[in-house]
Amino acid sequence: MADDVTIACIGAGRMGRGIAQCVAYAGHEVRLIDAKEREADAFAKLRDEALDEIRTALASIAALGAFKVDAVPQIMERVSIVPRGEAATGLSGARIVFEGVPEVTDAKRDAFALFDAHADGDAILASTTSTMLSTELAGFTSAPERFLNAHWLNPAFLMPLVELSPADETDAETTAFVRAYLEGMGKVPIVCKASPGYIVPRIQALAMNEAARIVEEGVASAEDVDKAVTYGFGLRFGVLGLLEFIDWGGGDILYYASRYLAGAFEDERYQAPEIISRHMEEGRIGLKTGSGFFDYSDMDVDAYRQRRMAAFLKALDNAGLVRPPKL
Repeated sequence: MADDVTIACIGAGRMGRGIAQCVAYAGHEVRLIDAKEREADAFAKLRDEALDEIRTALASIAALGAFKVDAVPQIMERVSIVPRGEAATGLSGARIVFEGVPEVTDAKRDAFALFDAHADGDAILASTTSTMLSTELAGFTSAPERFLNAHWLNPAFLMPLVELSPADETDAETTAFVRAYLEGMGKVPIVCKASPGYIVPRIQALAMNEAARIVEEGVASAEDVDKAVTYGFGLRFGVLGLLEFIDWGGGDILYYASRYLAGAFEDERYQAPEIISRHMEEGRIGLKTGSGFFDYSDMDVDAYRQRRMAAFLKALDNAGLVRPPKL
């Protein structure tokens, strides 16, 4: 991936500013294009507010020790805010154009039309929508082969994950280029099909609703539910992925626990999906059988367990929970 990739973003709001912070920090020029027509005074106000917000965010991270604060001015030199009337100039030379306008169909159509009218012939358009599907949005551009969705998690600067969702028409080279670019700037991109909720929002919606339901039912206080998440659920899954954890403990445990919960609550939302039953029938229970969601047949399982235990200890230490033994 070349070091001189220029990035543009249509939309100078929260998402655009977060992306600009990431891109400029990674050493690339980034231009935020105002998606709205404004009078000169109104645009100047927007521009100054956006630059100040990005500058302040960088300085705050630097103050926490992430990097030296005297680097902020140099980083900010790579950020520019462009009025809509100068979109042609702002989009010229941009290899990837992120769309960061509100989640409104008309706003998306307008931003895509701006890209089609002014972007270079090899430019990639990446929406940042968290609710619309790439398969729906692809019809808004005349270049669907150079379009995909790139869902950043907030806060964009701190969260490494970016969920990439190609449309049916998206060229494989388009996805590969965006993925490589994001990896080059220190992000962790993953690819998923166009599906409501993508991956993280789909999982977290269930978890958040269940946490709220526990409080609603009087099972535990909000404080204790969040302690359980912080020091149990979150700590555990900060080291092991959800599917990895199923394999770690055994898919049979999830299978029987799901049957119990579904019966106890008389609610099918606790039923295990068919893939869990199929793995049970096939003997793919996880580590103890050599395969599950992942293949462990050629793995040094003892060494793998040690690596994961070391990661657990590091997480505990970061949380200030490691104590020496009482002798």
